Amino acid sequence: MRKKLVLLITGLIAIFMLAACGSKSQDDVVKDLNGKQKDLSSYKAEAKMTLKMGSDSQVYDVEIWHMDPNFYRVNLKNAEKDQSQMILRNNEGVFVLTPALKKSFRFQSDWPQNSSQAYLYESLIKDIVADKDAKFSATKEHYVFETKTRYQNNSMLPIQEIKLNKKDLSPAVVKVMDPDRNALVTVEFTKVKFNASFDKDDFDMKKNMTRAELNMPAMADGGDKIFTVKYPTYEIKGTKLIEEKSVKIEDGKRVVLTYDGKKSFTLVQEKVKSKVASTTPTYVEGDLVDLGITIGAVTDHSISWSQGGVDYMIASKNLTKKEMVEIAKSVQGEAVK
Repeated sequence: MRKKLVLLITGLIAIFMLAACGSKSQDDVVKDLNGKQKDLSSYKAEAKMTLKMGSDSQVYDVEIWHMDPNFYRVNLKNAEKDQSQMILRNNEGVFVLTPALKKSFRFQSDWPQNSSQAYLYESLIKDIVADKDAKFSATKEHYVFETKTRYQNNSMLPIQEIKLNKKDLSPAVVKVMDPDRNALVTVEFTKVKFNASFDKDDFDMKKNMTRAELNMPAMADGGDKIFTVKYPTYEIKGTKLIEEKSVKIEDGKRVVLTYDGKKSFTLVQEKVKSKVASTTPTYVEGDLVDLGITIGAVTDHSISWSQGGVDYMIASKNLTKKEMVEIAKSVQGEAVK
C-alpha cells in the first residue's frame, strides 16, 4: 500500500512538472509579444465593438488594416443606424472620413501612438509592455493580461482586460472597464490575418472616400430631415441650461444651447443638406480624440465632432479638456434636458 502511494505521489509530481514546463510565464509571453511586434510587417483584422452607454448598448463592426510603419485604416460601421466613419493615416497625415456628411478632416496628430486603442494590436502590446504591474493569468486557450490604459482624457476607463490566443498571440477579446470593473467597451476579434498584403492605394484618402460614399445606403428624404436636438447628460455642478436658440441657416438648421453657472459653455448642433463631396479635406486644429462611437477634435477651448449626419461643437473658456470630452460623450445618449 505504501509503495502504491509513493508511486501515485511521484506520478502526480511528474504531471505537475510537465504542466509547468508546458505553460509560459508572464515574462515569456511579454518577450514573445515584443518579438512578434518587431517581425510584424502588416495585418488585417475584423472585430465587433460593443459600447455600453447607460442602459443602452451600440454595436459597431470594425475593420482594421495596418501596414508598417505608420499606415492605418480603421473603418467603423453601425449597420443599425447606417453610420460609418473611417480613420486613415498615411504619409500625408491623419484623416477622419465621414461619408454621410461627405466630409473629410485632416489632423496633424501622432495618432495612434498617443493613447490606448482597444482595436489596434500593436497598441495592446504597448499597453501590456508598459504596465510593469500588469496582472497575468492563463486559460486553456488564452493568455489574459489586466493592464492600465493610456487614455489621456478619460479617467473613467482606467483598466482593460486583454485576452490573447495562445496559438499565435493574436488578440481575442479586449474589455475596457470603469473603476468599478464594469466593461464599457468590449472588442471581440473575429478574424486576424498577420503579414497581409495591400495595394498601393489602399491607404489613399481620396480613393477611400470615394469607396465609402459608394457603400453608403440611400437615405430616406435625401437624409435632410430636421434633426432631434440632444442635451448632454453629464453634469457640471452649478452649471445649467439657460437658453436654447434655433436658427435657420442657408442650407439647414442650427441649434445653440447656452449653459451658465460655475462653468459656462455653448453647445452648437447643426444639420445641413447633403452636398457634393469635397476632394480637399478640411484641416482641423486640435488633437484627435476617441469619443467612443465617433471621433472628435479637441483643443484647449473647444471640441467638435459629427454623428448621425449632424455636426456638433462645444466651446468654453473654463472647461477642461477632460470635461469637454465627458460632455461630448454624454450628448450621444438619449435626448434629455
